[in-house]
Amino acid sequence: MTTPTTPTTPTTPTTLTTLTTPTTLIDGIGLLYTGDPEREEITDAALVVEDGVVAWLGPAAQAPDADERVHVGGRAVLPGFVDSHAHLIFAGDRTAEFEARMSGQPYTGGGIRTTVAATRAASDADLATHARALVEEMLAQGTTTVEIKSGYGLSAEHERRSLEIATTLTDETTYLGAHVVPEGADADDYVRLVTGEMLDACAPYAKWVDVFCERGAFDGDQTREILNAGIKAGLQARVHANQLTEGPGVRIACELGAASADHCTHLSAADVDALASSGTVATLLPGAEFSTRSPYPDARLLIDAGVTVALATDCNPGSSFTSSMPFCVALAVREMGMTPLEAVRAATYGGARALRRTDVGWLRQGARADLVVLDAPSYVHLAYRPGVPLVHQVFQAGLLL
Repeated sequence: MTTPTTPTTPTTPTTLTTLTTPTTLIDGIGLLYTGDPEREEITDAALVVEDGVVAWLGPAAQAPDADERVHVGGRAVLPGFVDSHAHLIFAGDRTAEFEARMSGQPYTGGGIRTTVAATRAASDADLATHARALVEEMLAQGTTTVEIKSGYGLSAEHERRSLEIATTLTDETTYLGAHVVPEGADADDYVRLVTGEMLDACAPYAKWVDVFCERGAFDGDQTREILNAGIKAGLQARVHANQLTEGPGVRIACELGAASADHCTHLSAADVDALASSGTVATLLPGAEFSTRSPYPDARLLIDAGVTVALATDCNPGSSFTSSMPFCVALAVREMGMTPLEAVRAATYGGARALRRTDVGWLRQGARADLVVLDAPSYVHLAYRPGVPLVHQVFQAGLLL
């Protein structure tokens, strides 16, 4: 694993209450899901928070003294969710497109261009306000770390401003100039723009580079060229891969050492083997299949092959307009062959792996104190009681929301 980075708390409109005492004991935890493979679950547990990180955790009977105590009344506690795939910088909506899909029209990805027009017409202030509202929704549902992509600007100016806004909300920003080719543009000319002027404008505001590798978007050669240009500019790779059809996206992601291949809906045996023999995480986005009435990915196949799996919302206005990780956990259990434990693991530890983070996604000594307190005795209730607002409290870097 990589060396933990120093966490920076994203800016959000949520009012945070500082725990003003040096150490805080959180006890009365009926079940603590840590996300740590060495000790994933502790019953009758407690933990101590100091300076925004976990200073101690274990059985409540062994808890050290602390300056302040928070008793959670037998509730379950788990790490904050890590949403490693979201498109939050946009304007407008695609309600009509959704309604048409629910009436039988297939999803093709073409509606992205509709959002591009609305996003280009919106002011910086409107884009920022809307994105902050979505981050606030995510926080209320337990997501304490979120990745945000560009991709609805598709010009050097508009992609840059999207990423500049995203940097005010998270450290995990992704340059997705290669979302689709804009209306009327020549594909080769656009790839040159994405790997040249647009990349130069966007790289200072991005940590990651991404490509929608799919029929109707970017082919394998274009994907490889764009990712290599981003890597040369100092960005790390992730790929939209194999969402609508089988294709080269997953294998290119593994070949180039991408942190994650996202969607992974249509996989060949070679794709699964490539993921299993690489460090690339398979990030599954069940909200997209729910919203497009498409086949769900086979998470059971991936997990049984030894692939690290993450869950994310894919929050976007076209194919998955949900900000709820608990909803995606429930879908993963019901539709993708995951157990409740595997789904919660994928939404926390898996998401952190997809972002190459070791300071979030689990609870262990030295990890950031991102905690979700459920109004339930177990994380199983996230799937057992779908749609019920079970998040009772959220702590982010030791701050109680």
